[in-house]
Amino acid sequence: MQGSFQSIRIATKVPPKNRVWPASPQTAISEVFPYNYILDCTHQSLRNLGVEQIYLQQFHVWTDAWTPAEEWRRAIQDLQASGKVRHFGVSISEHDPDSALEAVKTGLFSAVQVIYNIWDQSAEKNLFPLCQQRKVGVLARVPLDEGGLTDTITENTQFVPGEFRESYFRGDRKKQVVERVAALKRDLAETPGALPEIALRFCLSNKAVTSVIPGMRRVATVESSVRAATIGALDQRTLAILKRHQWNRNFYE
Repeated sequence: MQGSFQSIRIATKVPPKNRVWPASPQTAISEVFPYNYILDCTHQSLRNLGVEQIYLQQFHVWTDAWTPAEEWRRAIQDLQASGKVRHFGVSISEHDPDSALEAVKTGLFSAVQVIYNIWDQSAEKNLFPLCQQRKVGVLARVPLDEGGLTDTITENTQFVPGEFRESYFRGDRKKQVVERVAALKRDLAETPGALPEIALRFCLSNKAVTSVIPGMRRVATVESSVRAATIGALDQRTLAILKRHQWNRNFYE
């Protein structure tokens, strides 16, 4: 058990001080990530987690308007020099992967977390090539589109009142998802595996992607996700099919 625990790498985030998502380039970084706030949040996370070092500490929002600022750079330098943080990263705003390109170029970040799935493939254009060039890891978040790519949502699906997905799939959005999933499954009829596994394998098939961040509500879901990660990349025929299923929309709005 001890050996297994030692192999775990802990990642967490510094939330924006103003609690505003996504980040606005018109907002001063002093309102979001001032120096002392970054340190205080990191120290609180260390206490909460009961560890001496955070492997990956991430800024929960970002805009490249903040890249020239000195505060966050000094915080990174001091926390890494003290050994309290091994690596830093940024979590990129929804459907705006280009908003952290300058941050990646600074060389101060080891990883980015960005939305990437069958429907939103926009990170492939500029962000992924830059990350590969700079040897920056990519954590693909929302690989199953908040459940939209699990093949479990119907037009009659009811979410717990107040749950985030109640808003995400509001109005006729469930109907849109059902229609898109049906078309996707038709085109994947000859591809083995359930849709969630194929969706995860799609992300992992891109060489820029280091890991994926699927939800873990049930044990069966965890087992399925692990299985998808061990099967390997999708073949080029399947990837070509999935390329055609890009969907330009933003349900976070």
